[in-house]
Amino acid sequence: MEHPARRFEHEGIAFGCDYNPEQWDPAVWPEDIRLMQEAGVDLVAINVFGWSHIEPRAGEYDFAALDAIIEQLHTAGIRVNLGTGTSSPPPWLTTAHPELLPVAEDGTRRFPGGRQAWCPSSPVFREAALRLVDAVAERYGSHPAVALWHVSNELGCHNALCYCDESAASFRRWLEARYGTIDALNDAWGTGFWSQRYGAWAEILPPRATLSTRNPGQLLDFQRFSSDELLAYYRAEVEVLARRSDIPATTNFMVTAHIKNLDYWSWAGAMDVIANDHYLDHRLADPRTELSFAADLTRGLAEGAPWLLMEHSTGAVNWQPINRAKEPGQLARNSLTHVARGADAVCFFQWRASVQGSEKFHSALLPHAGTDSTLWREVVELGRVIESLGEIAGTRVDADVAVLFSWESWWATDTEMRPSHELGYLDQVHAAYGAVHALGITVDVVAPGSDLSGYRLVVIPGLHLVSDADAASIDAWVRSGGTALVTFYSGIVDEDDRVRTGGYPGAFRETLGVAVEEFAPVAADEPLTLDSGASASLWTERSRVTTAEVVDRFVDGPSAGFPALTRNERGEGEAWYLATLPSADAYRDIVARLADDADIRPPARLMPESAGAEPTLDVVRRRSDDASYLFVINHGTDDVLLEARGDELVTGTSCTGTLTAPAGAVRIIREEQVS
Repeated sequence: MEHPARRFEHEGIAFGCDYNPEQWDPAVWPEDIRLMQEAGVDLVAINVFGWSHIEPRAGEYDFAALDAIIEQLHTAGIRVNLGTGTSSPPPWLTTAHPELLPVAEDGTRRFPGGRQAWCPSSPVFREAALRLVDAVAERYGSHPAVALWHVSNELGCHNALCYCDESAASFRRWLEARYGTIDALNDAWGTGFWSQRYGAWAEILPPRATLSTRNPGQLLDFQRFSSDELLAYYRAEVEVLARRSDIPATTNFMVTAHIKNLDYWSWAGAMDVIANDHYLDHRLADPRTELSFAADLTRGLAEGAPWLLMEHSTGAVNWQPINRAKEPGQLARNSLTHVARGADAVCFFQWRASVQGSEKFHSALLPHAGTDSTLWREVVELGRVIESLGEIAGTRVDADVAVLFSWESWWATDTEMRPSHELGYLDQVHAAYGAVHALGITVDVVAPGSDLSGYRLVVIPGLHLVSDADAASIDAWVRSGGTALVTFYSGIVDEDDRVRTGGYPGAFRETLGVAVEEFAPVAADEPLTLDSGASASLWTERSRVTTAEVVDRFVDGPSAGFPALTRNERGEGEAWYLATLPSADAYRDIVARLADDADIRPPARLMPESAGAEPTLDVVRRRSDDASYLFVINHGTDDVLLEARGDELVTGTSCTGTLTAPAGAVRIIREEQVS
């Protein structure tokens, strides 16, 4: 049963953190709160991992410590983002009920000692967890300090996919609800292959480890089921909260490069406010651009409304092969990039750096070095800047370009057997987004099937799985005057992961005016050259144009002479098809041509002496009905000059036509007018 949407209200832009008071002697708490006030912290998440402290034994509750810290925070004027405490079960529960522990795809059970050691389908876990939620909600559901319910924590980060017998039974129920008959399931999964045809629901298992590769349809549906199962768990917690409280609720998404198991498009409508955790991933070639992409995707989940950055880091994390510290000024640049792209809260994991446990080398607002440190001074300065931006809260981001993104396509693309394992779905998405980002153009990241009427250019990278309806909506938008850029391996399969025959790119064949006969991928160390002189890599195709014109061809490689880039006039619009992965420079040039044809420009004009600085800048505009704000974030080593007029909020100065954005700095203009 859905509860009415409840709006999260906060004065200005929130500046906050996770706080784990159970890790510290209560004598430390007053000093922590005093320093929070010094830094400008006004929203604190607590009780995220509190279960074993507030319920030390089954049915015995001890809220004394939680009462005390909530009262101290409230007295200090700091609002509470109150965790339900259910993210990791306490040892007494897993000892009494080891059957709730998750099982990996190889059939081995995973043990407690880490976090999220529970099966999303376990009725035993759910009963115990919801009993705790009810106790917490009853005690604090009307407390004036509590501004937001924090349901569990990073749901599915570790335990999204469980293969135990309880999960198997739940999976079968989900399949029966989806397909109705076993014959319909057999058709959807293509079980005529390898003698996999099922005669009864009871024969179906999760896609546990096999001696060979597994059924792609089964893998895809298990991803869907697992996402839905955790969403159902989230809804169960919210239902308990709603009976006791009218405080809004959310959970922290993980829109980031390495978490793919939850389809957040299907989750977003269940949130009172969208919240996200994001950490720079230095395993990527370009972590800064991925940060912008993640922020734009989070805003897409919020349907353009402001959202909350629930966690990020002041410096190094603790879970990458090399945990890199942030450069001087990078803390502010990263944080304010999220604000520029729609965040109305900047929160961190965590307040005080832990001295024990798995995350003791994860950075925090208050580092091990204490307050006599460069990092602490940067934190205090960031708090000052965030406080100065209160008038920006509630404004929305301007964007003329959309990039389509699909978790289902990610799942279907990155499966066990595919044309090339050298390239995954997210590689295509990041490359396409990066080409637009390098031009300084702001992007909305949206779901297939979204209303595209507000955009002049839509980029569709590697949309391997797409429904006929979503493909038709894209075609209709193009015919009405839009410009689309579709990249290779798009439109190939339907919702059942069934290949569309008659020539690739399947669902987009008529839109693009191209028929592809054969994929011809190459290894990463096999360079490709195009007629235009551009370089490319990883993918070629053997195709022919039907109604399209050839813009560029492969010079070498297995598809030498075949089209690499085509353009098709379609109704009032045009659809471009890119049949390879260009170099970053070549990709940017292709997108620049399309953007120029569509009269799309960056939010601000660079002065001639700063021409070419776009790749080092984030320039984004947020606006309301009566005001606009230009964010200029300079990640480069040179000062940049651009046209701007208005009051600069970081320094408290004014600019009357030209703004200097110093190297490594952030400037935010309340604009007098927008050209």
